[in-house]
Amino acid sequence: MVCMATKALAGIKFAEGLHFKKLFFIFLIGSVAGAIYEDVLIFIKTWYETGTGIWMLHRGVIYGPFNVVYGFGAVAMCWLLCRKRYKDWQVFLYAALLGGVVEYVISFLQEIFLGTISWDYSGYLLNINGRTTIPFMLVWGLLGLLLVKVAYPFVSNLIEKIPQRIGEVMFWVMLVFMLCDMSISWTALLRQALRHQNLPAWTPIGEFYDEHYTDVYLERFYPNMMYLRKK
Repeated sequence: MVCMATKALAGIKFAEGLHFKKLFFIFLIGSVAGAIYEDVLIFIKTWYETGTGIWMLHRGVIYGPFNVVYGFGAVAMCWLLCRKRYKDWQVFLYAALLGGVVEYVISFLQEIFLGTISWDYSGYLLNINGRTTIPFMLVWGLLGLLLVKVAYPFVSNLIEKIPQRIGEVMFWVMLVFMLCDMSISWTALLRQALRHQNLPAWTPIGEFYDEHYTDVYLERFYPNMMYLRKK
């Protein structure tokens, strides 16, 4: 019986199709790729402007090299654009729109809940309320086209080759880690926003955050974050 069960399990691919577990791994990969892309982009920009490249961390969370904006964008594109066959121009157009929407919504939610922004395109050509721009949406379209037509088939195949038991362990370990990481990171930012409103901590958790997740500490991971309201 055990042998038969093992053979049956061996014939099943891990996270086959657009499975939630596969999308989660794509979220992780997209988050890491986005973090590297942002760091390299800033290095090139500062090198061009000053002659000396500067490496700056650009993360969506405190622990780990994860820029989750790109992770969420990658998942949304794969979920919506890999379910059926689209022509290249359709993928480009939908990815551009989707990327712009994701960027706009995250900027909007950050401003509403934290009173901060991490990017402002107000001075850029064809910007939309300073939250995204048409040219940047075209970049999202290009990235989406590469993701759907090139990266996703390759990455999907690699994920499905992960042995079932190893894949399950990796999935649950990383899921718990990312949920804790995002919860800690974003509540630390929320507590920072309350500090900027001169609201004292009224729980031990708030006091812990004030002691360990100071403004100076958080600035290492969110160097572009700007407050819209004064202290």
